[in-house]
Amino acid sequence: MATRARRSQRRNQVLSREQITETAIELLDTGGEGALTVRALTERLATGSGAIYYRVGTRDELLDTATETVIAAALATEPARAAATPEDEIRVVALALFDAIAEHQWLATRLTLQINRNPVGPVTVGIFERIGRQVGALGVPQAAWFDATSALVHYILGAVSQNARIDGDTSGVGADTDREEFFGAASTAWQELDPDDYPFMHAIVGQMREHDDREQFLTGIGFVLDGITNLR
Repeated sequence: MATRARRSQRRNQVLSREQITETAIELLDTGGEGALTVRALTERLATGSGAIYYRVGTRDELLDTATETVIAAALATEPARAAATPEDEIRVVALALFDAIAEHQWLATRLTLQINRNPVGPVTVGIFERIGRQVGALGVPQAAWFDATSALVHYILGAVSQNARIDGDTSGVGADTDREEFFGAASTAWQELDPDDYPFMHAIVGQMREHDDREQFLTGIGFVLDGITNLR
């Protein structure tokens, strides 16, 4: 009786959009997009489906809201020191996006969909505005702002997506895969290639095995920034 009373009392409480979104993100983090169903949400929140639809909308709209929430938090990240340069600002937001996708494995697919489908949405606009301001602060001519910012955004999204687990991938290579074992096996396979046919692969096999994803990501950002600053 006491349990039933507590459940009834909770159902009578007004759920906020934020509570629903937070719970949706928890479900997505636990089991990917397949785990986010209206039924799972109603059971977790002890409410009816009507409350979900009223506060957030359809499942697709909820996925968009979850994506916007995580990306907004990443874009709000600021450099640790006050006198940060535009390059520092770009690296900070780029790493924040990198870490967000590493933490939320479902995010890479949804982020790509948002960028492609909704160029006026808060995700696309937020990313371009946050990075574009710093491109302008670098002294890049305004005529090159769009191309320069697009180059950075495309590199960031491509690199972070490559390091994420793709939803629906059944290859067995996912968040739980032992990284050292995976790259060890790959490097062994590369070493077995014919060195006359694949001299480059043989030359970099040690670098591939020992590389750090975040450091490699920042190195790429540096390459793109070097090219952009030459536009001044």
